[in-house]
Amino acid sequence: MARDSIVKDQDPSEAERQHDTRFRRLGWKRLTVLAIVEAIALGSLGLPSAFATLGMVAGVILTVGIGLLAMHAAYNIGEVKLRYPQIGHYADVGPLLLGRFGAKIFIGSFVALLIFVIGSHCLTGAIAFRTIAQTDLCSVIFSVISAAILMLLAIPPSFAEIAILGYIDFASIVLAIGITMIATGIQKPDTAAAAVSADYIPWSAWPKPDVSFSAAIVAVNNIVFAYSFAGCLPSFMEDMHTPEDYTKSLWWLGGIQIVIYTLVGSLIYSFVGQGVQSPALLSAGPLMSRVVFGIALPVIFISGSINTTVVCRYIHGKVYEKSPLRLVNTTKGWASWLGLVFVITILAWVIAEAIPIFSDLLSLISALFVSGLGFYLPPVMWYVLLKEGSWYEKHNVPAAVCNGIVFLVGIVILGCGTYSSIAELIAKFQSGAYVGRLVKLSWKGWAF
Repeated sequence: MARDSIVKDQDPSEAERQHDTRFRRLGWKRLTVLAIVEAIALGSLGLPSAFATLGMVAGVILTVGIGLLAMHAAYNIGEVKLRYPQIGHYADVGPLLLGRFGAKIFIGSFVALLIFVIGSHCLTGAIAFRTIAQTDLCSVIFSVISAAILMLLAIPPSFAEIAILGYIDFASIVLAIGITMIATGIQKPDTAAAAVSADYIPWSAWPKPDVSFSAAIVAVNNIVFAYSFAGCLPSFMEDMHTPEDYTKSLWWLGGIQIVIYTLVGSLIYSFVGQGVQSPALLSAGPLMSRVVFGIALPVIFISGSINTTVVCRYIHGKVYEKSPLRLVNTTKGWASWLGLVFVITILAWVIAEAIPIFSDLLSLISALFVSGLGFYLPPVMWYVLLKEGSWYEKHNVPAAVCNGIVFLVGIVILGCGTYSSIAELIAKFQSGAYVGRLVKLSWKGWAF
């Protein structure tokens, strides 16, 4: 109580100084690590399956092309943040574009995206524990444990503190992906064995002959999800002591993402063939899958917890915008912070239980949220907030063309992606893919 009263008596400048001392300690190198950790996680695990649906040629072209478009869109977001320093999080762009109505849309999309992403990490954690334990008998318990770990790692409110864990996270994903590629390469059947194997279907340069429109779009959405880092960029920049350095982090992040995603998608698909699973770590074989998932546990949970911190920082900062509680350095401040982290994690856990198929969850997230936050909204920001003069003036034409392409891609992802995701979910319900899981739940009690 005494500590609370001391903070309340501080003048606004002193409170702001404490805020800067606590939170604005992030340099561009740490930001790069943090962005890589947040971005290169679940997205890479769905790429080989996307390549299997689209074929090697389309898979590589889309992975590189969408990556370049995502980098351009993220650059727009960063420039808006620099030009309008009052923007603390992505959702704060809404009022600048569409007033109060836009604020509600942006807030809803921003918060929903991050909660869905946290849910996908929760689902992946449950899959990892089931794979390691080699049992389905305690699936709900595994998902609860997964949610609890995500909640505990999201307790630190400062990105500078979380960035320290990023080095462990980055080593984890590199090792997991590397071991998966090596294991699948070693286990790849030779030509003679493949010829007599009924289960092995080799990779193809072209899409599957019987692939449906909705299945192809779901595969494209999985690639789009891999580049869903833009929504967190303003939140990270808010913690930088020199926000102008964000471009250094952006180019490093984009380049590393494109290289890793292209290698992971193409190599694992070429090794495993069209039977590659999603997430890709399941394709390493029964024993190696257990080993690789064990190594990948840090990236599953640390990356997920970063998204929890981002959304909680936004909500907590808005609720306590004019209160010392936003500093999270008092008993009441910590209580409100921990309560918010708990609520967000529970919501994410419910989503993970409601959509228990990895690729379908990623596709739905991409169609509904990543399409806007990462693609069609950043071009609108350029036209409304960044453009100087008419778009057809000579110095604006290259940027106008690029932004027009990014906008169209985002709209296609939104329209076709939403339709395809829902169509695939309905088809799997009708075919019994979900029904079988629900029957197992009622029969075994705790299984899902």
